[in-house]
Amino acid sequence: MSGPNGDPVVSIDDGIIEDDDEVNDEEFAAINSMLDQINSYLDGLEEKNDALNNKMHELLESHRQARLEFRAQLEDRRPGDSLQGTEKNHNEDASN
Repeated sequence: MSGPNGDPVVSIDDGIIEDDDEVNDEEFAAINSMLDQINSYLDGLEEKNDALNNKMHELLESHRQARLEFRAQLEDRRPGDSLQGTEKNHNEDASN
């Protein structure tokens, strides 16, 4: 038979830890030690993640700079812009 939400009816005594099942100090110490090791490992992963994130940002910035420089070089090498464009710019500057 199920409860009001369709959940099976569970006895109140099911799943309760009896006083006889208490964890002793040695088990607590072992669990504590494992948790400390896990915490230390996670701290190391977080540091590596931060370092990788910083390197990724540096790499993206480097690529952005290289792309801007490459685009500027392409614009400088366009046919028809080399001498005529330079002379036109000098004439405009002189008239101002």
